[in-house]
Amino acid sequence: MTIDKSWTSIPNRNSKGFLRGLHKFLEHCKAFLDPISKEIACPCNTCGNSVSGSIETLLRHISENGFDATYTFWNKHGEPLPPPPPPPAPVVHNTPQPPSPEYDNMAAFLNDIRWEHEATQPTQTMGPQTTEPARTTTGPRFNNQFEELFARATDQLYPGCPMTSLDFMSKLSHIKVLKKITDSGFNLILQLFQEAFPPSKGFKLPTSYNEMKKTYKTIGLGYESIHACINDCCLFWGPENKGLDYCPTCNESRWKDPKTNGAKGKKVANKIVRYFPLIPRLQLMYSFPDTAKLSKENGKMHHPVDGKAWKIFDRRHYEFAKDTRNVRLGLAADGFNPFGNLSQTYSMWPVIMTTYNTPPWMCMKETSLMLTMLIPGPKSPAKDIDVFLQPLISE
Repeated sequence: MTIDKSWTSIPNRNSKGFLRGLHKFLEHCKAFLDPISKEIACPCNTCGNSVSGSIETLLRHISENGFDATYTFWNKHGEPLPPPPPPPAPVVHNTPQPPSPEYDNMAAFLNDIRWEHEATQPTQTMGPQTTEPARTTTGPRFNNQFEELFARATDQLYPGCPMTSLDFMSKLSHIKVLKKITDSGFNLILQLFQEAFPPSKGFKLPTSYNEMKKTYKTIGLGYESIHACINDCCLFWGPENKGLDYCPTCNESRWKDPKTNGAKGKKVANKIVRYFPLIPRLQLMYSFPDTAKLSKENGKMHHPVDGKAWKIFDRRHYEFAKDTRNVRLGLAADGFNPFGNLSQTYSMWPVIMTTYNTPPWMCMKETSLMLTMLIPGPKSPAKDIDVFLQPLISE
């Protein structure tokens, strides 16, 4: 039996059409009341299915407040699930097909974001009506730095090795971070690898940690250093404050005393905030086909969205809420002591963001958490944290 929902869009709640549809809906709900409390979820604009009530309560609430426009699939009121789509017809190939790419290695990742770099290449005119991307040649094989990076992601570490050169670098960097290996100690390990597995024998190994970092920068996930007032009054950022040498609020100098900074006359900022731009990270995240599929299915989000605050937001910003591709972000910040020494008071504050468009088991996964800002110490930003969040809010 098809449930009539047309009456919910009638603006006049006193019209015969609205009242007739409402009474039919309430009669339908009687078969799905809770057997003990004799109540059912109230789909009015105020309750949003977060509160239950009797049939009389539903009649009064919907008549006064209207029907929740975001509630389109009436699963709480007996609407049956739609039948599953038929399975796709099997495809028979005359020749063996290669396996589908797995999105758990660097080659697949770079292949997904390759179009981003191609799209940003400048164009040059070749004739009256012909244009093509301008090429920055770095050798006979590569068109640009990204092409070279992609080649390293597909080249074997050595002939017959199942691991690529870039996969090896990423796993080795992960070990460095997990075990807190210093840069100098890491360089000694790489030198040992160079002696044991020389490039002349076909081994493609990095020579230093700096070389690895330069390779990673080609992906485009860097950060921006922003100077801050030593008293957390402002950021020396934006058109108003970028060129200032003194804080416009407390008049403290932007720079350290040249006699004590040890930089031989070079200006050194008193405080530097690291800002990691959010938009490029979101673009790379959704460039994965598998990640994009998790964001929506049949117009329904995969996140528990029955909370009252979420419902209120959807009602206030209906145009935003009706498109499930719009990104909803969650922000968290807390201080920690980076030195692991409780006797030394120092509070570094990372600002972490995640996207709620993905399922709950994915959005809280470590790989889905994006570091967007590092606020240095030695003290907590406290109520002045809004000063440091300006670049993130602006983006």
